Amino acid sequence: MVRHKANIFAFAILTAGTISARPAAAQAFQSYHCADGTQFLVGFYDYDKRAFLQIDGRSVPLAKRLTLSGARYSGAGITLKIGKAGTTVQHLKRPITACELT
Repeated sequence: MVRHKANIFAFAILTAGTISARPAAAQAFQSYHCADGTQFLVGFYDYDKRAFLQIDGRSVPLAKRLTLSGARYSGAGITLKIGKAGTTVQHLKRPITACELT
């Protein structure tokens, strides 16, 4: 009888653990290559409005900015614009350059 109760208790613990487990947050990573040779990765997460950019060996969170069309993210001297016409990035004092998905 004790063994039967132990099995039921173990089953209840395992079932509760699988029911309460949350699915992983959705995420999207995009790789870009620009006309000036710059390459970078952008990560987007459902729970966060920022874009996480990895460029020149460092990771930079970019805050979403107000725009009339498309999406614009900026921070730490970097501006990323994603729109219907295409994607552009301005990195520090470099000129704005067109980029495409790779």
